[in-house]
Amino acid sequence: MKLLMSLVAALSLLFTTAAVAEYGKQKVVYHINYDNPKKQAGALRNIQNHINAVGAENMEIKVVMHGNGLSLVTTPDALERTKLKHANANDDMQTRILGLKNQGVAFNACANTLKGKQINRENDLFDVAESDIVPSGVAELSHLQAQGYTYIKP
Repeated sequence: MKLLMSLVAALSLLFTTAAVAEYGKQKVVYHINYDNPKKQAGALRNIQNHINAVGAENMEIKVVMHGNGLSLVTTPDALERTKLKHANANDDMQTRILGLKNQGVAFNACANTLKGKQINRENDLFDVAESDIVPSGVAELSHLQAQGYTYIKP
């Protein structure tokens, strides 16, 4: 049994190494502007699968959230204070977000949305630092694409 498990682990490492060599270094921006918790969970799964295929050390991934997409990092207790319909940063989503951040994924939030939907970064959002705020989500998407980031909207 140990031999079989060692063989599986070795093959997994071989395939991962081959995939990294095949794909090379990548810069990607994921765009989230919807508040559907199932789609948001699917987007986070897509990001993890992307990292698994290419390797975190070969990836530069940014997630840009604006509009209703900020519900991804809005805590449930903040819903009454904001103009959002959903607050999806429950324990499961928080764990997923932290797991991705630990692999180098950056999550950026739109300042225009914070103002327009009366969202307080410190009180309403999960693990969003001042440095994570961008002036405009849409402008950030365009800026990153001009820098060579591949645009993905899951």
